[in-house]
Amino acid sequence: MSAASDYQAPDHYLVDELYNEEHLIVRGSIRDWVNRRVKPVIEEYYEKAQFPQYLIKEMGEMGVFGPFIPVEYGGAGLDYISYGLIMQELERGDSGVRSMASVQTSLVMFPIHAYGSEEQKRKYLPRLASGEIIGCFGLTEPNHGSDPGSMITRIKDMGDHYLLNGAKMWITNSTIADVAVVWAKDEQGIVRGLIVEKGMEGFTAPETHGKWSLRASVTGELVFDNVKVPKDYLLPNVQGLKGPLSCLNSARYGIAWGVIGAAMDCYDVALKYSLERQQFGRPIAGFQLQQKKLAEALTEITKAQLLAWRLGVLRNEGKATAAQISMAKRNNVEIALDIARNTRQVLGAMGITNDFPMMRHMMNLESVITYEGTHDVHLLITGHEATGIPAFK
Repeated sequence: MSAASDYQAPDHYLVDELYNEEHLIVRGSIRDWVNRRVKPVIEEYYEKAQFPQYLIKEMGEMGVFGPFIPVEYGGAGLDYISYGLIMQELERGDSGVRSMASVQTSLVMFPIHAYGSEEQKRKYLPRLASGEIIGCFGLTEPNHGSDPGSMITRIKDMGDHYLLNGAKMWITNSTIADVAVVWAKDEQGIVRGLIVEKGMEGFTAPETHGKWSLRASVTGELVFDNVKVPKDYLLPNVQGLKGPLSCLNSARYGIAWGVIGAAMDCYDVALKYSLERQQFGRPIAGFQLQQKKLAEALTEITKAQLLAWRLGVLRNEGKATAAQISMAKRNNVEIALDIARNTRQVLGAMGITNDFPMMRHMMNLESVITYEGTHDVHLLITGHEATGIPAFK
């Protein structure tokens, strides 16, 4: 098989011509880092069900955390297309690596920047951007996933502090996080966001084991038992579900780009393998059914690239709607998962081994198609847009 340095991303519609010089420089630097630092070790860490934590500091140095956050707060001040391309290249390495960066960026840094006080921004954002500290996001509960408005985690005003009680689960970065952005209802039933720090009495983060997906990613719970949270840890500039849902929009946007990277990796490996693997006296790339798999993969990648690029333009212009982001997330994850499955078949039995990335991407994408809004819920969001009738209840 060809070395990672020989990788050439599919660009059947010359999408690269839609990017500016900065976009291409950013993508190139992250692509090179993924080839050098992620790809050589990711299968080993996936098999051990561990996240390569030593990469976090390097990710901070590369500027993958909060790239759209202004420079004055430690971010790179890049646009949303650059952010998307960063997520694409990280997920070409592994969905778990992209998930870590997505959470740090869109679910922790984004709400602090958008809804935090000036003091909170200056206290946390530069350290999150550099990877000095790690964040996580507490919204999903054991009994409330697609219906976050029914959350039962609560805060009670105790005068000089809030008392936080409840539990969150399926939390990326939970056990390694220094801070958590947690969403809870106040005594009036209004959803509020708080910053909770590791070490606060009554705050624990047990790890989730037994995953067959996102194995090279930290997943766990957040448990709050009468945790005293100082009042200045409350995010002051947002109330209601608008807060967490806007964070999810940012994360879903990154996912819509990220999964293209996983699909590209599968396609690239399958194409090269099909040209090298000989059966019946010729490369299997010359057989019609193998060409069908490759042609369909290339087509869907191309469509996903154009969908993501247009969404990036709209987000840069402040025009991207939640429903548009939802459509891109749903479509691109679905095609990436299909491509992982179909390109695995090109490799036959070899495709199930960790010599090749298809099975790892496939198992990862089974999580990605569920988190940040399930595939079915995103379908209903588009259905609501089309008909004007909500089908959620």
